[in-house]
Amino acid sequence: MFFGHGSPMNTLEHNRYTEAWRKLSESVPRPKAILCVSAHWYTKGTAVTAMEKPKTIHDFYGFPQALFEVQYPAPGDPQLAARVRKMLAPVEVQMDESWGLDHGTWSVLKHAYPDADVPVVQLSIDGMQPPEFHYETGKRLAPLRDEGVLVAGSGNVVHNLGLMRRGGGSPFDWAVRFNEKVRDALASRDHQALVEFEQLGEDARLSVPTPEHYLPLLYIAALQREDEHMSFAVDGYEMGSLSMLTAVAGMPAT
Repeated sequence: MFFGHGSPMNTLEHNRYTEAWRKLSESVPRPKAILCVSAHWYTKGTAVTAMEKPKTIHDFYGFPQALFEVQYPAPGDPQLAARVRKMLAPVEVQMDESWGLDHGTWSVLKHAYPDADVPVVQLSIDGMQPPEFHYETGKRLAPLRDEGVLVAGSGNVVHNLGLMRRGGGSPFDWAVRFNEKVRDALASRDHQALVEFEQLGEDARLSVPTPEHYLPLLYIAALQREDEHMSFAVDGYEMGSLSMLTAVAGMPAT
């Protein structure tokens, strides 16, 4: 699953996005564990959380106190972390004991799995690597699907905070064009177009001014099997320059 997580305030709200996340989790078998690639763990090198009790990280500022009081006490899964490390070899993966669960992870899981009783592990995004690296890394995670592990990506296809319309309003034309091209590429299994998104020119430059919110999508696209189609649980735009597309690989092709 790729979640377009948007504002961390979605944690406290009930809207069409959070309702879609809840319904989505109810429509699939309960996972044994969750491996999440969050836009908000953007590192030099690759790391995986390996602690038994990951802390809830409030990695933002300027929001109401109620958001800082949110806790998501899901257990970790050191065995899954070790499995991920082995699967990604020869990529060197650090077994991390200091990070935890950031809001890219818990803001959506708070709705999808509100009881926080499914073990959660985070995989960092190596910001030193090109998109192709992240797509190929996602491919190596494929065996987890047969082991009952839900692989989740959390970010936004379009994420430009600098151009947000804080009062709301219609989305920018460039945001719509880019989001629709990405959605079409997902639907048609054109993964190469997703990897080479920068070739979409000015629309891509404005929609993805920095890559961390886009890259989690590549991990999910890479896990789509040839006999599956990509389904879209919800889509939409917030503040003109954020797209909220949530996509799922795992439905039988028709």
